[in-house]
Amino acid sequence: MSLDTENQKPTESADDPVDSSAAGSDPADTEQSDNDATDSDSSPDISVPEYQEFTDTSGSSRAEDLARLQNIQITVSAELGRATIPIQELMQLGEGTVLELNREIDSPVELMAQGVKLASGEVVVVDGCFAIRITEVEAQN
Repeated sequence: MSLDTENQKPTESADDPVDSSAAGSDPADTEQSDNDATDSDSSPDISVPEYQEFTDTSGSSRAEDLARLQNIQITVSAELGRATIPIQELMQLGEGTVLELNREIDSPVELMAQGVKLASGEVVVVDGCFAIRITEVEAQN
């Protein structure tokens, strides 16, 4: 018996000895023993995939690709502060409860997008709404 390297399966060859116990026996017994051998020796077919060479045929430049993204809307939030409390205390929060945060009143707030800090700034009021005056922009990584 030899190994077919492409399909990783054993193959019979003329040089391999033949199992003499199967000769002259009932064909049903031979099929059963073949199935038993296949079940115990079965291993997955392993092969190396072949891929086509990728070539970019879009014809667009990086600048064009980035230009398409410029009009996508993203939610930006300002993080005033954080508090870590036990679940029991969280469940007792109600109307009128005061939750102290970890930031001083004169500390800058963080401007966040998708969990990434973009900038920091100070809280201001514009036309009766909160706003952020940017005081520092985070360095790009």
